[in-house]
Amino acid sequence: MNGKKLLAVIDMQHDFIYGALGTAEARRILPRVIERVRLARENGETVVFTRDTHEGNYLSTQEGERLPVVHCVRGSQGWQLAEGLAEKGGRVFDKPAFGSAELARFAAEGGFAEAELVGVCTDICVISNALLLKAFAPELRVSVRADCCAGVTPHSHETALAAMRACQIDIV
Repeated sequence: MNGKKLLAVIDMQHDFIYGALGTAEARRILPRVIERVRLARENGETVVFTRDTHEGNYLSTQEGERLPVVHCVRGSQGWQLAEGLAEKGGRVFDKPAFGSAELARFAAEGGFAEAELVGVCTDICVISNALLLKAFAPELRVSVRADCCAGVTPHSHETALAAMRACQIDIV
C-alpha cells in the first residue's frame, strides 16, 4: 500500500439535511463537509460519495416497515447530494442498504493506505460503512471525522463514535 487516501462522504443528501429526515445537526455540518471535500481534492485524495437509494416500494421493505418515512427515492430531489459536494466529480455508490459492499470492495482493491468517513447518519450509515471497510480491508486505517458527521440524535452520534472507537476505527 502507498499513501493514497480515500475520503468517503456518506449520504449527504437533501432528505437527510433539509427533507423528510433532515436534522439541525446535518445542516450544521454541511459547510464543514463541503470544506473537507474541497481540501481533499486540493490534496489529491480520492473523493467518493454514497447515496441512500430507495425505490417506490420503500414502505413495503423491511426498512420501510421499521422506519415508515419515505426518503431518498431514486430520482427525487431528496435523493440528490447537497449542492457543493459532487459538482466537481467523484464516484457515487448508490446503496439500497445502510452499508455499501461496493464501496468496501472499491477501498479494499484500490490500494489505499487510509480511508476517512464523513456524513450522516453517524449511528446508522456511517458506522455501517466504517465496519464494512474494516471487514473488507482489515489493514486499512479507517477514521471518522466526528465534527463532519451527524447522527439521528446527538446522543446516538456519540454512542456510534464510541462503538467505532472500540472497533479500532480512529475518531478524529
